[in-house]
Amino acid sequence: MTTQADETTHADGNSWMLELISGVRGVRHVVVLTSDGLLKVRTDNTPLDVADKVSAACAGLAALGVGMSREFGTGDTIRQVVVEFEGGFLFVRGAGDGSRLAVVTEATIDPALIAQQMQAQVLMIGERTLGTDALA
Repeated sequence: MTTQADETTHADGNSWMLELISGVRGVRHVVVLTSDGLLKVRTDNTPLDVADKVSAACAGLAALGVGMSREFGTGDTIRQVVVEFEGGFLFVRGAGDGSRLAVVTEATIDPALIAQQMQAQVLMIGERTLGTDALA
């Protein structure tokens, strides 16, 4: 039996949108999530349970970044959050109003290349296509 959640987050429905970044050597998982952590799109090699975990964690990291920006920056917008951990990196950046693009990589990558490819991915698809309605 297929649930509505399975249908709306099935990898091969919109995973083509993420090919530019998912094809970079060392990239393990790529997801697009809403601002509140709901999975929107995942790559074919990212299992649903992994994509859900990444989405939830990235929503929390983005919220932390917004809080830091409000306190110590000049607004409430973040450009990117990068977490380096034993064995890899997690990159999170805005991908349109109310959505985020998240990439999990191996440790042997060039962080600048990943950030550049993420930017190109968002621009290529268009922030409108990846965007979701922002939740108040």
